[in-house]
Amino acid sequence: MAAIGAVDIGGTKIAVGIVDHAGRVLAKEETPSQSAGAWPEARAHITGMLHRAARVSSHSIAGIGIGSTGPVDPIHGTFGKLDALPQWSGASIVDDLKSEFHVPVAMENDADAGALAEASWGAGVGKACLLYVTVGTGIGGGIILNGQLYRGVDGSHPEFAHQVIDVNGPPCSCGLSGCWESLASGLAMSGWMEAQPEYDGKAGLSARLIYALAGSGDSLAERAVERETFYLGIGLANLVNLFTPDAIILGGSIMKGAGRYLQQVRQVMERGCRFVPLDKVELRLASLGDDANLIGAARVWHHRFVSVQQGA
Repeated sequence: MAAIGAVDIGGTKIAVGIVDHAGRVLAKEETPSQSAGAWPEARAHITGMLHRAARVSSHSIAGIGIGSTGPVDPIHGTFGKLDALPQWSGASIVDDLKSEFHVPVAMENDADAGALAEASWGAGVGKACLLYVTVGTGIGGGIILNGQLYRGVDGSHPEFAHQVIDVNGPPCSCGLSGCWESLASGLAMSGWMEAQPEYDGKAGLSARLIYALAGSGDSLAERAVERETFYLGIGLANLVNLFTPDAIILGGSIMKGAGRYLQQVRQVMERGCRFVPLDKVELRLASLGDDANLIGAARVWHHRFVSVQQGA
């Protein structure tokens, strides 16, 4: 029986898996991204992981979907200038995997992959206009309109993270200051708390720990959570004003802690959405769990080679 090979490439880890046509992960394997080496070594590592996962699952590979940290060129199947993995920049992963496995291969930005998965197999099923926002180390997102992935000029991927929230805010990697990512990402949250004079802990604080500290009554962590809630709400209000979607699906590691504050996030959004029907916009947590990125990668292939041909 044939299933979909899935490759999820992030700055921290590479995961591969075999996913069936209903979005169930049948086998998977992970490795740290930085240990994969330059692209020729990484390519061999990824193909080996895929072959092993296929054997474990007892399924052949009908095709391969890739969700990758960006920028990527989804039309030509190549990596752009990757900040997280600069030694891979320009590599043609789609052509390389086609040559190895002799099956159709498709790639998208990992946030677009997540949007496709939640729209088809997750919390966004049946929504005509869906925004998917992932908040973790950074911020990403994807847009689904009438079942199709939205692409900008030259097939480009919209960058929710780089809407400017506060021109006097912290510098961002994009070259501006006060972007949403520089204020509301996991790194921004921990960086803000570590920079406060009263913080007396070690560097390398995680957002997960901040939410735990806030839950135990730590006043500085509570302020960090309040700040995060505010900036999440401002960025989401901007997206609602621009797109007036049916639903926004929130994923990523931050949402494991921030999910309990959705009502407060929505209250912030209400302050900036007077002229659009915010009450009709659903705000939901992503539903695909820890395997969401692999499921999203599989959905990239399914969307490119199956769903579109079927008109779905």
